[in-house]
Amino acid sequence: MNQYEVMYVIDPTLEDSARTELINRFSDLVKKNGGEVDRVDEWGKRRLAYAIQYKTEGYYVLMYIKAPADLPRELERNMQINDSILRYLTVRYEGELPAKREPLKPYAPREAAPAEAPAAVEAPVAEAPAAEAEAPAEAPVDDEKPESEAE
Repeated sequence: MNQYEVMYVIDPTLEDSARTELINRFSDLVKKNGGEVDRVDEWGKRRLAYAIQYKTEGYYVLMYIKAPADLPRELERNMQINDSILRYLTVRYEGELPAKREPLKPYAPREAAPAEAPAAVEAPVAEAPAAEAEAPAEAPVDDEKPESEAE
């Protein structure tokens, strides 16, 4: 049996119970056709790179399976028929099952840490004039033309 990684994107407007039923349906399909489901990772809602059927978000599911060579075709056929599946991809891989990936946390803007603001305010004022005194004077401006223009 070969190892496969199956990624599919579900319509985000689908209710939780219907989404769980759909995920279980694909897992059962693998088991009924002589395969094994190693792991199912639900990544949750994520923003799509481009709009698919006027939707900008999708619910991502990653499934690792061991199956005979003809099972991915049947699995993809069922995904293609189902209107709730926006996109799908099946990839064969070799080696050990990869470690479980943690889902990305939603984007949150950074907030200024309160410890950083006082440090900037408490900078010594006495050092500023000393830095100005050490600055070199400007070089005098030559009125002569450069050698390349003189010739």
